Amino acid sequence: MKKLIYGSLAFFLFSCGNAGPDVSKVPVDIQIDRFEQPFFKIDSNNAMPGLKAIEKQFPGFANDFTENILGAGPINDTNKVLPVAAKHFISSYLAVNDFLQKQYSDLSWLKPELKDAFQHVEYYFPKYKTPRIITFIGPFDAPGVALTPSGLAIGLQSYAGRNYPFYMSDQGQEIFPSYISRRFEKKYITVNCMKGVVEDLFPDQSGALSLVEQMVEKGKRWYLLDKFVPKADDSLKTGFTKKQLDWAKANEGNVWNYMLQQTDIFTTDHSFIELYVGEGPSTQGFPEDSPGNIGQWIGWQIVKAYVAKNSSLTPQQVMQTSAKAIFEGSKYKPK
Repeated sequence: MKKLIYGSLAFFLFSCGNAGPDVSKVPVDIQIDRFEQPFFKIDSNNAMPGLKAIEKQFPGFANDFTENILGAGPINDTNKVLPVAAKHFISSYLAVNDFLQKQYSDLSWLKPELKDAFQHVEYYFPKYKTPRIITFIGPFDAPGVALTPSGLAIGLQSYAGRNYPFYMSDQGQEIFPSYISRRFEKKYITVNCMKGVVEDLFPDQSGALSLVEQMVEKGKRWYLLDKFVPKADDSLKTGFTKKQLDWAKANEGNVWNYMLQQTDIFTTDHSFIELYVGEGPSTQGFPEDSPGNIGQWIGWQIVKAYVAKNSSLTPQQVMQTSAKAIFEGSKYKPK
């Protein structure tokens, strides 16, 4: 399994961006299947029969779940670890499941969001097949979204709401600091799903590149994400708060000038690069109002500048253009 990688308010947040192309006639069928519901009904004292039944209902994903999420191996009679692990997990997470079943008893609001997003995906990439959507509940450190061979899996344990007790606990904060856990809201689900699709289409292989090239490569991902969810607010795409986003927009020129004057933008020192393209409450060297990962945001602006000068390029062509060519061709000079 590849880890990726998150009501009226949700409608508002998915209505404030650019309209994008008319995709209403792109045929997309969204199917959302609830893996967690039959899973938590398994008799935990005799788990294997229930697991085998679920394997037939969710071929492929059931074993993905037991092997890669629970870490307990495949569903078969020779696996003596799995029944014990399943029993422990079910008993430990019953209260979590009960809470999330109330929170997500009805997912009808999610279907139109995902349909619109996948219509945009197939508009730009007609050969991309919309996957089966599967919800699950895994350990809290399991991915919130994962693309698997059997479907796109949404881990509801990552969307319990920013104030969910585990997230606020010492253990939860150790795994997910507040600048991460504040994004564990349902309004992030569709955007996080599309981040998974972006990664599926164009796996990030920028690890050996220079700082500015990594900024652009990661900026290309937000550029493509913008194509897939053009109505979503930028705060959802970036994970920035509105205050941080406003700061980034107001200080774009200052950030870039600082980087040119105080930073070797061509460095390949990974620890240094992480200061600019890694998660954090803010970016080191900048005020507290700055967001972490300011480098990806600047990279996104560089990609936008390049696309403005090369408007005939398709999103696929942009994504296939090297970061170096985009940086040099953008002539990026923010005010």
